[in-house]
Amino acid sequence: MREVKSSKLSSQLTLLSIGVAAVLGAQAAQAATSANMPSTTLQTITVTANSSVRDKAQEGSVYTEDYTPAAQASHLSDFLEVVPGVTVGGTSTVNQRIRVRGLDDTNLKVTIDGARQEGTLFYHMGDVTLDPDLLKQSEVAVGNNSVTLGNDALGGAVAFKTVDAADLLKSGQKIGAKLHTGYASNNDELLTSATVFAAPTDNIDLLAYYGKRDTSSGEDGEGRELFEDSESESILLKAGAYVADDHHFGASFSRTEKEGIFPFRPDFPSRNDAPIPQQVKRDTLGLDYTYNPASKLIDVDTNIYQTKTRILRDSEYLTKPGFDFNAQVKTTGAKIQNTSTIDTTVGSHKLIAGIEHYKKESEMERDFVKKGSDEAKNTSVYLEDQWTNGKLTLTPGVRYDRYESPEFVAGGKTYDNVVGALAASYEIAPLTQVFASYTQLFNGPDLSQAIFNSGGDNTYVNNDLKAEEGSNAEIGIVKTLRDLTVAGDALQLSGKYFETDIENFIQFVRAGKDRVGLDCATGQSGGACQGAVNSNEDFKIKGVELAADYKMDNFSMGLSYARARSKGEKTGDSIPSVTGSGSNSGDRYMVNLNYEPNDVVGLGWRSTYMASITDNKQNTKPNYDVHDVYMNYSPSQFDNIKATVGVYNIFDEAYASHSSRLNTADAATTDFEPGRNIKASLTYQF
Repeated sequence: MREVKSSKLSSQLTLLSIGVAAVLGAQAAQAATSANMPSTTLQTITVTANSSVRDKAQEGSVYTEDYTPAAQASHLSDFLEVVPGVTVGGTSTVNQRIRVRGLDDTNLKVTIDGARQEGTLFYHMGDVTLDPDLLKQSEVAVGNNSVTLGNDALGGAVAFKTVDAADLLKSGQKIGAKLHTGYASNNDELLTSATVFAAPTDNIDLLAYYGKRDTSSGEDGEGRELFEDSESESILLKAGAYVADDHHFGASFSRTEKEGIFPFRPDFPSRNDAPIPQQVKRDTLGLDYTYNPASKLIDVDTNIYQTKTRILRDSEYLTKPGFDFNAQVKTTGAKIQNTSTIDTTVGSHKLIAGIEHYKKESEMERDFVKKGSDEAKNTSVYLEDQWTNGKLTLTPGVRYDRYESPEFVAGGKTYDNVVGALAASYEIAPLTQVFASYTQLFNGPDLSQAIFNSGGDNTYVNNDLKAEEGSNAEIGIVKTLRDLTVAGDALQLSGKYFETDIENFIQFVRAGKDRVGLDCATGQSGGACQGAVNSNEDFKIKGVELAADYKMDNFSMGLSYARARSKGEKTGDSIPSVTGSGSNSGDRYMVNLNYEPNDVVGLGWRSTYMASITDNKQNTKPNYDVHDVYMNYSPSQFDNIKATVGVYNIFDEAYASHSSRLNTADAATTDFEPGRNIKASLTYQF
């Protein structure tokens, strides 16, 4: 157990005071020579929000990475939530869950270096196992606005990209290394990592990374213990080679493994259940090839991958039989895409044509006995044409999917489906774009949660299960203003309204104990079988996303507002969710400030206000107000050293994310966020 809160707070503030005093003192001593600070290539995480008109509407725009406090990220929420419409639930990294407009990652296309992260393991744990220290970029498609996203992307997509040697090597450098360490006070988390990168020849680059995090229990703003005692290790290996100037071959392997003592249900960190050993592990292997000759007609991008995600419980520590398990989801796939640019007398065409195939398999063992497995396959062929003629851009697209469903979910039924999309943008004034898009949606029945695999035992196989279908429609405007107060400054304003319709929403019905299951023969409610059924009502998600981003010399500011509400056409209920506490979240307001007076010091502030929301059943998610402050320091007398200190949740707010487990009537079943957390990190690259 942790010390009393008053002692902890005193020690934290003392640490912060010492750190701030040291940074400011060094800054004053070195200000005169800061102009000579050499340029560095220290790793950062770039966060971007994609859209159907991004290339045109965001030329010369202000980007969110200018003010994202991602340097000390330990959780995906530390940087993804800067994008309007995106939230991340789960306090521990073993149960972090991404949501876009209320739809969780089971309805998103999530990739790591192009490898799909498919399937669901266990609804009390997350399905995205990834350490932010591996990353260089995260791109979010807020909403599905393109046929290129493919199947299983009702709410959009999140694409993570890990760091490459080229991102770290300075001009002319053959070999280098980066050492990084960080500490967080709330849960005594210690991160240490080392990266070695090299370019032994002009056409070959290599990278090897190893990182380790040790994490203990933390506490929320009211002193409730958030139990965890874990160690995690991450590995990243990459190699790339250019053949001539046109061909590039690459290979990568990444692993994040986290094991330790967690609550029986990790998303109930304050519950009195006896904690037990558990492990989560992700392995991703990828091969990629690009071919980009001088011809505008050929720009080929190909990748082949396999990713495995596993959760394991150790039966040695369990007193109840059947509660130990080894659950795994494996996804194997390949994608080839070509981009052609064709110039004509009536504008230019950017043709994107591709084919993708993947297979996802789940397997479950209980008490070291295999209980069941299942699989699904999907093949997609798509074509998109971005036609630009002067101020007008039209982007039609079409995609064909052939989806083979899981045997023990929908009887292995095959779904053949064609969807279309159309996006348009028009420059109504200089640096002012209006845009609209309409995209049809398709999602075949997914694998059931891996822990519920039973080989068909006590399972209703729904041969009449329909695929999820629908549409996403958006309309908005982007305006960039320049030279407002000083020469070279820029203000970008954007606003978007969207409606997403979802038909045949698929729900998994559990059975056993006091749960009402399905009739094993008919699928009607009231039996003892588990299984998947279509919802008896369609759902609509409506909302708006507003943003203002300003940059002036060494100062940047971002303001954003996001609102999304799902509603059933018959009951008015929100979209069902087995993770978290309902899909709807309150309106979110965010402010991000960043100021870098010179090359030595950078200061930042981030504020998030989430309004309360009451659902159709009168369950309320309370509001919260959280503030973070941070400082970067790069001493000019030491090349490529960067120190960062920050205070996160500075006012020690007690709250739970609206995307986490949240029960206002029972604190023990609420996944509270950490209270005040002082983080410090140091990076040295040479």
